[in-house]
Amino acid sequence: MLIVGGGMIVFAQILPSLFHLQRLSRIGEISVCATSYETVRRLADEPAWARAFPGQSFRLYPADPAPDPQPTLYREIIASLPPRQIVVVAVPDQLHYEVILEALRHQQHVCAVKPLVLKHSQAEEIAREARSRGLLVAVEYHKRFDDRSLMARRGYREGHFGEFRLGSACLLEKWYYRASNFQNWMTAENSDAFTYIGCHYVDLVHFITGLLPVSVSVYGILDRFPNYNQGYLWTDARVIWNNGACLNVQNALGFPDDAPGTNTQGMTLYCQGDFEGGLISHSDQYRGLKYCYTNPVTYQEPSPDYFQYVDLGGPGLVPIGYGYRSIEAIVNAAIRVNLEGPAALEEIDRAGIIATPANSSYNERVIEAARESILNGGREVKC
Repeated sequence: MLIVGGGMIVFAQILPSLFHLQRLSRIGEISVCATSYETVRRLADEPAWARAFPGQSFRLYPADPAPDPQPTLYREIIASLPPRQIVVVAVPDQLHYEVILEALRHQQHVCAVKPLVLKHSQAEEIAREARSRGLLVAVEYHKRFDDRSLMARRGYREGHFGEFRLGSACLLEKWYYRASNFQNWMTAENSDAFTYIGCHYVDLVHFITGLLPVSVSVYGILDRFPNYNQGYLWTDARVIWNNGACLNVQNALGFPDDAPGTNTQGMTLYCQGDFEGGLISHSDQYRGLKYCYTNPVTYQEPSPDYFQYVDLGGPGLVPIGYGYRSIEAIVNAAIRVNLEGPAALEEIDRAGIIATPANSSYNERVIEAARESILNGGREVKC
């Protein structure tokens, strides 16, 4: 098992999920490869691992300090893996394509953080490459594994809500994201808040309703990171669906650091039945918890649903939440493909619970159109 990348999502979700799966003997050795020794060393030295996963560790690449970054080291490490392991791609969006293809060409399953790639033609190429080799490529859209999303999907597809007509969604990350590595890659020429964050909700509307997006317009506000790089750090998107429905999505790196919770997020879909309206409303930034801590003194409204650690009485702590369940499902799917072969791949694509290039490339159509739209003042672009 190899993770390529050592950023925030690796620390917050991916690595601890894999540590727990390793503890359950579902996977073996874990390696992490980044461009610098400092990145993997900092990740390895995180105090939380000693409490949550006593005695567990991962192999570091680079293994020793080096004078310069090593952006292509991952190629060497992937080439050294036995076939049909899993490579987790957790690098900036614009680098996904080359890392995914490198893994596939060396006979490795892939788990990629969202979005898969930035162009639809790249998603199609990855789908062909994976299918020709009998390999799984899974996109880690973890909101699919929120119980609320799964309940809404079942209810909608059984006809309980009627037909989606009008909706809104938002996810604003904390202001401190601006001072992270985001300032080095989420720049105006590479990405934007909708591409990085809003893709969750485009994916989720299809996941729930089965509808497909047909056009998008994205208005972005240019702002500066602390290092003075420019980025579209505030975005407002309008997505039209193949039944005429409309979804508005607002995203930003702009939620106040002192505000409760780790972000603000949620989605509301208004639907139409034969004689009555329907409603799906998910308020996701907190789930009814209100905590006031004395050490340090702070008020918070934490979410127990995305990713948390709990003590169930065994050694260490157990990760819970849909962030863990998403990684677990992808690992289990790769193991299943190794055991059952191409028939398992076809069933995974058809079921549509795990996002694959074959069943979710509408996301890349939207992202490609969104990038064209935002760079042209928000004009509408067909998907």
